[in-house]
Amino acid sequence: MTEAFHYPPQLFSQLVDAIPLLCRSKKDVILFLRGAGVSPEDLAEVERLVNADRNSINKFDIVRNVLTKVNARGDNGLRARREILKRVVEFESFETCWENDQYRAKGLVASIREAVHKKDSFTRMKQERDAERNERLAKQQAERAAATEKRTMLDDINRRLSVLFTMDNKPQERGKLLEAVLNDLFQAYGILVREDFRRKDPDTLVVVEQIDGVIELNGQIHLVEMKWLNSPVGMGEFMPHLGRLFLRANAHGIFIATNGYAESVVTECRAALSQKTMFLCSLREFVMLLQRQDDLAEFLKRKSQAAIVDKNPFLEILS
Repeated sequence: MTEAFHYPPQLFSQLVDAIPLLCRSKKDVILFLRGAGVSPEDLAEVERLVNADRNSINKFDIVRNVLTKVNARGDNGLRARREILKRVVEFESFETCWENDQYRAKGLVASIREAVHKKDSFTRMKQERDAERNERLAKQQAERAAATEKRTMLDDINRRLSVLFTMDNKPQERGKLLEAVLNDLFQAYGILVREDFRRKDPDTLVVVEQIDGVIELNGQIHLVEMKWLNSPVGMGEFMPHLGRLFLRANAHGIFIATNGYAESVVTECRAALSQKTMFLCSLREFVMLLQRQDDLAEFLKRKSQAAIVDKNPFLEILS
């Protein structure tokens, strides 16, 4: 049961009026309060008065005296205040009251129940609102933190990609670093499934196939090939990747190149679209995308749609 740390004035008055009606005698009132956990110190004064002269104090004065002390105890009196209130709102044995007090006692208990229920309802609503607000703030904070982390990752990827353009004297190392950079880019957008891997012959352990990366886009697995060449990608570089797709029933393909594609490659890729979904990308597209900090997933979806719907395997998106 939820109630204020201290009884508010109206509730205090209702309890002072109700409790004496629920107890036939002054000693019953004291027993009611003691049973609710009121400390002996708070009961001592009224007990002494009742024992010394029963007529020196009435039941209402007993309750007012004790509740005033309990109400002033702050946290120390919280348990007793809760129990007193609980006993009143749960009281149902009105036949034990004096006959003339029964209807009034029922009315007062009903009023206290209604007040407590209303307060509990408001409290629950406030708690629900606070919980929703805290959940919303936590979500916003998590989203801001994730966005900051993503921006940091993209800035680092952009920096690493820029460095590659200064490595003309290290083509092999640059090729491997390109794979790592672009795989990290896929990972930053949550679409990377697997980084570069090699498939070996189970008998000879000879590498029979190497794939630069695997991503999931539109619910489909895409095998990714990346080439840093000083000239456009020709059929010799393109066909092995296309062959890997035809060896897998439901695989789609992406090819990323630094210096474009020979016209024969674009033509062959367009012809293959009748059986396999595959599209071509330029490294410049990724450089521009990082500078704009656009959504990589949406970029790839546009490329895929152009290949499937328009039979255009090389829609270059630079802005």
